[in-house]
Amino acid sequence: MPTALITGITGQDGAYLARLLLARGYTVWGIVRADDRPASCKLGSLAALRIENDVRLAAAELRDTASLARVIRDSAPDEIYNLAAQSSVAQSFDTPLETGEISGLSVVCLLQAMRENQPDARFYQASSSEMYGQARETPQTEDTPFYPRSPYGAAKVYAHWMTVNYREAYGCHASCGILFNHESPLRPEQFVTRKVTTAVARIKAGLQSALVLGNLEVQRDWGFAGDYVQAMHLMLQQDTPDDYVIATGEVHSLREFVSLAFQVVGLDYREYVQSDAALFRPAEVQAVVGANGKAARKLGWSPRMKFEQLVEFLVEADIKRVRKDESNIRYVMEEAT
Repeated sequence: MPTALITGITGQDGAYLARLLLARGYTVWGIVRADDRPASCKLGSLAALRIENDVRLAAAELRDTASLARVIRDSAPDEIYNLAAQSSVAQSFDTPLETGEISGLSVVCLLQAMRENQPDARFYQASSSEMYGQARETPQTEDTPFYPRSPYGAAKVYAHWMTVNYREAYGCHASCGILFNHESPLRPEQFVTRKVTTAVARIKAGLQSALVLGNLEVQRDWGFAGDYVQAMHLMLQQDTPDDYVIATGEVHSLREFVSLAFQVVGLDYREYVQSDAALFRPAEVQAVVGANGKAARKLGWSPRMKFEQLVEFLVEADIKRVRKDESNIRYVMEEAT
């Protein structure tokens, strides 16, 4: 029975990945913060997917190689998935040092701990489309130069190239997935997609009257997180490690996302949504869209959920959430088709 170790296991991607691996017979370990007690830490997304009792949790400090080494020795993983990060692009402008440490330097700590204690393990690094920033070409491929436009994007570039360095310098089986925006009902509400769908549900229920957003003209390549974790797993099943763009290949504006979300509940977004320039990012990424041809050819991967299905799925999940006691995280989730 293979064993996997996941950092960021209580987040969106960590929970979906853990569920996938458990279904495939893995023993799944997850790292939680050292200042949390594993028995009482916030289980968040794991509880929402009803797998919180199926994973083994261990406390470690991501910026401390020694504590990471201890967890790696205890779990002896065949595969390590690094999904932990300070993942809010907007917040990274307010906390650039913390973002650099958590999303950048901690990756080197983990790679070094793996190299010294479990050198045959296979390693996955969660890279990001934010690394492209002011993209030099459209669509973006694995060969498109990086031009990050945020502290988050810059930290991810560092982590990406350090992963490549460990692969080339030390022979580590280390792969990077350059994931474009991927959403689910497990996304925290500070992310714009959940901000939109939660507001739609609350407006429909008469609990909110308006929604204020930033730049409605930004364009993103949005997919479903449950599809994207399958690509992560496929990367570590390959004989040769490599880097892959994971994306839908379709681009949609935030205005289009908002319009579709309100259409799900039979409302016209123009009656409820305002754009406030104060919410624009200091250095905005206007448009990103990924080319997933390499992942299709080498991994046999392609996204299943279409954009329109994704928006409807998110809105319906938040409608159910709003109808329930919001303190109860064990809300009913419909499976994606």
